[in-house]
Amino acid sequence: MSSAHASRSVARLAAVQALYQMEVSSIGVEHVIREFTDHRFDRDIEVGDNESVPLAAADEAFFAELVRGVVAEQGRVDAAIARRLAENWRLERLDATVRAILRAGAYELAHRADVPTEVAIDEYVEIAKSFFEGVEPGFVNGALDAVARDVRPRT
Repeated sequence: MSSAHASRSVARLAAVQALYQMEVSSIGVEHVIREFTDHRFDRDIEVGDNESVPLAAADEAFFAELVRGVVAEQGRVDAAIARRLAENWRLERLDATVRAILRAGAYELAHRADVPTEVAIDEYVEIAKSFFEGVEPGFVNGALDAVARDVRPRT
């Protein structure tokens, strides 16, 4: 994985975490971006007894764009996701982490045409796998694939 790809992957994961944090704590977008920039990026992660490894550097501008974009476009993003949920399912019924993953993924698919569809979907499925072992990664894959068909031009 290239360092640019790794830094985008870290930014996506951080964006999902920031969106989750905003939802459960009701803190504002600029506050959460500043918290991540000041206290979470460029840190080492503990992997064992007195052992740590550096996290890949995050693409902080990409992170901030994702978080600000989801917040600014949340009505449209949520509508794009809700259109693809099973009948009688509402976005509010989904786990908060799944909502954050879907929101970041749907935003990226709708607003970052420079990112290939397969890359965006794969990245968010991998994030889902880091949080869930059950059906959620498959659900994220199916939902984002359906959103992509709605928001990306067919070639």
